[in-house]
Amino acid sequence: MTKKKIYLSPPDIGSQEIKYIQDAFSTNWISTLGENIVAFETNLCKVTGAKFCTALNSGTSAIHLALILANVKKGDEVICSSFTFVASANPIVYLGATPVFVDSEADTWNMSPELLEEAIVDRIKKGKKPKAILLVHLYGHPAKLKELLKIALQYDITLIEDAAESLGSTYNNKMTGTFGKMGIYSFNGNKIITTSAGGALISNEETLTEKAKFLSTQARDQAIHYQHSETGYNYRMSNVLAGIGLGQLEILTEKITKKRHIFDYYKKGMEDSGLFSFPIEQENTFCNRWLSVLISNSTKPELLYKKLADNNIESRPLWKPLHLQPLFKDAPAYVNGTCEQLFEKGLCLPSGTKMTKEDLDLVIELLIKN
Repeated sequence: MTKKKIYLSPPDIGSQEIKYIQDAFSTNWISTLGENIVAFETNLCKVTGAKFCTALNSGTSAIHLALILANVKKGDEVICSSFTFVASANPIVYLGATPVFVDSEADTWNMSPELLEEAIVDRIKKGKKPKAILLVHLYGHPAKLKELLKIALQYDITLIEDAAESLGSTYNNKMTGTFGKMGIYSFNGNKIITTSAGGALISNEETLTEKAKFLSTQARDQAIHYQHSETGYNYRMSNVLAGIGLGQLEILTEKITKKRHIFDYYKKGMEDSGLFSFPIEQENTFCNRWLSVLISNSTKPELLYKKLADNNIESRPLWKPLHLQPLFKDAPAYVNGTCEQLFEKGLCLPSGTKMTKEDLDLVIELLIKN
């Protein structure tokens, strides 16, 4: 067994974050107010091209607020990608709404435009027009936004982009997360940049951002005393964590370059074996390659997972489709088998930006040895 643990996607923290954290402590602004928060929101807008931003304590919180701002209520339905992490769908349930899962298409592994329209038409026939579409850009790969946006517009349904995994990815040279009415990012410890725990809600509508900030700070009305007319949440990011984010944003481009190098190295080292297939970057898209993923053409992924684990190397299966999860066994689903096949054959490889050539070579050697 190798002595060194190789993790899937660990945080990569440098020296630049310390300065902003020290500023928060030296000014005694360590809570949910302070210059770091303002600067982080401003800089994230500059990076993404969004007009407005609300820094929050998680990507899940951002989705929850986005659904509230889309006027999703108890008894409503929200269309959601099936091939994603459960955090994409949980906020739908928080609101007493029902997720309606839509399968992937083979090119991008993201929501199928054909099945999306099929789902919308069928739900309308059943008297349940969906209130929103929650679209996930999986593993950093942009979805087919042109087709999906056209459908959302045609049926007048709010599109929310879950870009938790795709910060820095673009579609027609525009950042994912900025196409829908609202977009969300995650800064969890395993993401392309991290604030240890955190997220953001972005929009080009100032009124939505003002409402998000109001709701995320317990929905306190304008008064000298504590007065509340609607339910609020303790969702705001702290000034300390925003400082980490400021430092991380400074090296976002560098991290994406490293992530893409890792993917290219794996692909070059393994594709000639014929044992594996790799997702292709689609025309007019740029993928941040948050995680390097592959499809095994022969060996079952669980055997590859075990081989890596036996050598102290962390990997993960692809996301188990949400329509197969016991939690959502009664939820409507429009599926074609694509994400089930991907789940059965796929594996996420270690993709940390501090991986060495020796680390990558070891992973490749273990995988192509059957």
